Amino acid sequence: MLAAACLVGLSGCVIIASDGGERTVVHAAPAEAVAANPYAAALSDSRRPAADVARDDLRKSADMLAFMWLSPGDVVADIRPEEGFFTRLFSPVVGPEGHVYAFVPNQTASRENAYADTLSTTYPNVSRVTGALETMTFDRPLDVVFMGEEYHDFTIPRFGVDVARMNAAVFAALKPGGLYVILDHQAADGAGISVAGSLHRIEAAELRRQVEAAGFIYDGESDAVRVPSDNHTLSVFDESIRGRTDRFVYRFRKPAE
Repeated sequence: MLAAACLVGLSGCVIIASDGGERTVVHAAPAEAVAANPYAAALSDSRRPAADVARDDLRKSADMLAFMWLSPGDVVADIRPEEGFFTRLFSPVVGPEGHVYAFVPNQTASRENAYADTLSTTYPNVSRVTGALETMTFDRPLDVVFMGEEYHDFTIPRFGVDVARMNAAVFAALKPGGLYVILDHQAADGAGISVAGSLHRIEAAELRRQVEAAGFIYDGESDAVRVPSDNHTLSVFDESIRGRTDRFVYRFRKPAE
């Protein structure tokens, strides 16, 4: 895999290359990095709604793509993509040799299948898969599974998800060495999953514990969407903080066989 991201405000770009699990970070001049950067075209893709583009700064879209090491030819599953913010970014990055599965859980299919169908119509390399999170399967092994601000929902009892089985299904779907990347809203230390249904947050340490229990290896985190001023006491839908919550991004790796 090869990933490159030009970080706004810096004089150069960071190119992250991977070969056999080894990571090399190279600082390149802007002109060189633009030529190698597979993300610039995705961010400026004319198919993206203006509302998505307006959210790039808050969502740190380029940083997210770089953190995932997303590359042309990758096969990705976007778990519960809803309207498709990230699917629209993944599709042009992985390109015609790659594929993006917009996976819609059974619990939300009645209203979200339509979103995924629109995505698959607009992007030839996107297809919808609807099913149970605990038994999700795809027609080829995956390089990356992404879950954006959804994991906490799956721990809410009313969703009826067996989270341990869900994580096991992700593990099974990935290639050896594949990545499981999770973005979510930070809860207060010690909160665990207790405020998932009320504040729509989850404690990062508890999420990490659950994912590692499925056999994944913790592979790093990004502070790109951290917001230190968020004291973790408000619902993520509170208008005073909506869109500006403290979020964490964890990357986990399936061990190589």
